Amino acid sequence: MLKKLTLLAMTALLTSTANAATQAVLIVPPNEQPILRTIQQQVSAQRIKADVTKLVSFGTRHTLSETQSETRGIGASRRWIKAEFEKISAQCGGCLEVITQAEIISGEKRIPNPTEVVNVIAIQRGSTDPNRYVIMSGDIDSRVSDPLNYRDDSPGANDNASGVAGVIEAARVLSKQKFNGSIVYAALSGEEQGLFGGKIMAAQAIRDGWRVEAVLNNDMIGNISGINGVINNTTARVFSEGVRFVETAEQAHKRRFTGGEVDSASRNISRYIDTIADQYIPNLDVMMIYRLDRFGRGGHHRPFNAVGFPAVRIMETNEDYTRQHQDLRRENAIDYGDVVAGVDFDFNAKLTSLNAVTLASLAWAPPPPANTEISGAVSASTTLSWQRPEGEQAANVAGYRVHWRLTTAPQWTHSQYVGNVDSFVLENIVIDNYFFGVSSVSSAGFESPVVFPGPAGSFGGY
Repeated sequence: MLKKLTLLAMTALLTSTANAATQAVLIVPPNEQPILRTIQQQVSAQRIKADVTKLVSFGTRHTLSETQSETRGIGASRRWIKAEFEKISAQCGGCLEVITQAEIISGEKRIPNPTEVVNVIAIQRGSTDPNRYVIMSGDIDSRVSDPLNYRDDSPGANDNASGVAGVIEAARVLSKQKFNGSIVYAALSGEEQGLFGGKIMAAQAIRDGWRVEAVLNNDMIGNISGINGVINNTTARVFSEGVRFVETAEQAHKRRFTGGEVDSASRNISRYIDTIADQYIPNLDVMMIYRLDRFGRGGHHRPFNAVGFPAVRIMETNEDYTRQHQDLRRENAIDYGDVVAGVDFDFNAKLTSLNAVTLASLAWAPPPPANTEISGAVSASTTLSWQRPEGEQAANVAGYRVHWRLTTAPQWTHSQYVGNVDSFVLENIVIDNYFFGVSSVSSAGFESPVVFPGPAGSFGGY
């Protein structure tokens, strides 16, 4: 009897030890990061107002405008932006690499004569994965009714001093931290004349071999009063492409049978931003717009999409077209023009904090899973597999989470943390009935965007 009891005790002990070991391997990282709330609270509406006011004070920031004056035109404004980045860098011990990117553009419909288009960029290098980049961008240039009118005043307070001020403020706040991946703060030029600044930066990123995980383009993030009479400071729109622009015919054929029409990397960046807003940004709801941009219109995220980089547009929900691309005038009791009075700086700060928290979360998270694949046709279960990173990139990976949702659901609704493995079987979950994805997770709980299996959802160089 004693021998039997001893055997039972030993069996129980071994079982308990095995379970404890399993639990130790599968300790789930926390899903709350207090530092992200701190970052959200550090964004200042007062500083943003000062920056917007300063940018407006240059009179016009038209791409074709004055470049030699210290007080007026695109040249003066971009030199001021560069000086602000350098000031921020000095305060963090040189943590920002401040550079310019320039190219002469000519012979274009809106740039008929040779004109130097100049971007101002600040790069905060990551510690363990410096060649992985998350980018926040805004457009320096402004315009009035005639896109070639570079002489008249063009304040561009909301379009897009609000976005550039947001980029500068995000740099102020995030430069106080150190991240695993690199963060880029980009003030781009030439948007109103043909998205040239974005084209220049995207081409340079390719030449330099950047692994671009996400581009958050901010274009008009300060207006809460719509032409439709709606006043709303609690929602923002995020536009994202559904099918990757660089998809090949072979990839399109595969997508037809496996899905992915609403699961490009850009679309899953949009979902990531929506999740961040729900968890960390008070009184803000993100509208995920399943469209590249507003109907028939364009923005500076598009050149990045065009070369295969995940990129989205973040902006206000309610636009007032009397304040966009308008000569300054009063007509039929309506004041036209994009002036400072049309910017709500608390809202401008709210959307800036959405960017800052998103950038921080992405940069602290591990890289998205690479080579994600799926199988399970005519089976009761679904198998997901992926490639784990090597070297320094692997140091930040605690494990992986698999996700699934109904095919009609806009957001990921179900997930399971599966530990530091490179494949997982979802038992009795039929592949035909759901969409699936995988994200990587750090020990602190920072999570990458979800990667949809196959080329439709690939993040490119991962």
